[in-house]
Amino acid sequence: MVSVRHPKVITRHRDGRIHAYVIESDVHGALEPAAVFQVRPGDEVVASVVRPDLERVVYATLNGVVCLGRAGALVWKTDFEPHSDRPYGHVPDCALSRDGRTVWVYRPDAMAGRGGGDQWVVHDADTGAVLARRELKAVGHAGNHHVHPVDGSIYLDIGEGQDGAVILRGTVGADGEAEFVTYPWWDRCLIDLAPDGRQFMTVDHGQADVAFHHHPSGDMLFTLPAEAFGFDPETTFIEWSGGYLTPDLAVVTLGGEGQDEEEWFRCHLVDVRTGTLSGDFPVETDNAYELVPLGDGSWLTRGPDGTPIRWKGLPQRFGSRKGDRN
Repeated sequence: MVSVRHPKVITRHRDGRIHAYVIESDVHGALEPAAVFQVRPGDEVVASVVRPDLERVVYATLNGVVCLGRAGALVWKTDFEPHSDRPYGHVPDCALSRDGRTVWVYRPDAMAGRGGGDQWVVHDADTGAVLARRELKAVGHAGNHHVHPVDGSIYLDIGEGQDGAVILRGTVGADGEAEFVTYPWWDRCLIDLAPDGRQFMTVDHGQADVAFHHHPSGDMLFTLPAEAFGFDPETTFIEWSGGYLTPDLAVVTLGGEGQDEEEWFRCHLVDVRTGTLSGDFPVETDNAYELVPLGDGSWLTRGPDGTPIRWKGLPQRFGSRKGDRN
């Protein structure tokens, strides 16, 4: 069990290994892995989380969840039954709670052909024992967890393809009882939680606008359609990407096609205190989903070999469109 908050740890999957990177305040540029975990033979990892002390990794495959120690020893595992032979369209996700006590697992059982709807399951992080289980009225292809930085509640965004998206929030009280809330939307995709915990950001499933909501009520604070950024809404859409660069600034990405059907995207900053635009965010990446804001004024992109690169600075400090790693 880990009960102390440590620096943020992110993971990347490569060559049958899970690389864990610690985001430290004074480290920028290409990041070096702080730990590397060898997954079990035959396992294809679709999601992973590493404990902040780097002593354990939890990862999901299409048919189960596995927890390994630093040296590779099996700590616990759980299989999704029955086994699914469907190779596509159902991607589980996992997250570690802020206090390190629980592992939250999204199971897209409907698309996996296991019968019934999807499940959201809370496991004891030390033993794998099931502490809570929520049957969901969702038929999702994939899900993404977001851990609230202050109160530790867990948000889950489920993508249901052309049918829309579902956003839920879960908590575990002092008595150990889990509570689940489903937000009353089918057409909003959760993008990010503000680093100060006061709000969260969503994008319309049809990509027509971006909105910012109060935490935890979900009440909409303000919304911005594509035309608010100076673009034609008939030819421009808002990407399901971006997030909070700082507690006061969010990155919103717009995209479209040029006259020669060449795809383009541009990042913009929004002042979430006032709901107004704060200029362009001139960062060059290969695609609209490569940029990952970290909430502390820095962000990640991906190097040629998949290594995360951490950048810092605001647009007025940029010496070029590629930003500043110094």
